[in-house]
Amino acid sequence: MQDWNNYRDSLIGRVGDYAKVAPDVMRALSAIDVGVSKMGHLDATTHELIALAVAVTTRCDGCIAVHAKKAIDLGVKREEIAEALSVAISLNAGAALTYTARVLEAVDTLPNQ
Repeated sequence: MQDWNNYRDSLIGRVGDYAKVAPDVMRALSAIDVGVSKMGHLDATTHELIALAVAVTTRCDGCIAVHAKKAIDLGVKREEIAEALSVAISLNAGAALTYTARVLEAVDTLPNQ
């Protein structure tokens, strides 16, 4: 089992190292994050639930480590996180089904052998 707290701390340190090498990229990424939070239509809790669902679908351990902590710090309940992740699971299954149809379509366009 991963030690998520140590992993998150280490990752944040490594991101800091990267920021020294590529400050313009980090400023741009930060500007996106700030811009999203300023839109004001969704609350911070909803942002973190979406972030966790996206983290699952993109398989990003760093995102999981950072956004799980943010969600808990905001008071999000474990059950709320599980529900949001259930949506991610259903969409991943739907995406697999969609791409299954694409594979079959590609196979159907091939000449018979």
